[in-house]
Amino acid sequence: MTTHDPRPNYVAIWIWLLALTVFSVGLSLVFGARTPVVVGFFVVAAVKALLVALNYMHLKFEPRLIYAIAIVPVLFLLVLTAALFPDFIFHR
Repeated sequence: MTTHDPRPNYVAIWIWLLALTVFSVGLSLVFGARTPVVVGFFVVAAVKALLVALNYMHLKFEPRLIYAIAIVPVLFLLVLTAALFPDFIFHR
């Protein structure tokens, strides 16, 4: 019978975070269209935040209610971003 160790592999998570940081720095050196680079930054930042929240903050082992509580600010952020999007686009 094998026992499952609930602790995450912190070194592996750290290596993933380091690799994503190096990828972000490399992405900043890309010349050309600015929009894909900025979108890439946000995607990498979201993945890194998810890795930290799930593993270092141990949210992976919490009950489902915690996920419901954590989703509310994210939805609020998305609504505010959608509401302010025209200001971002048409600002001169």
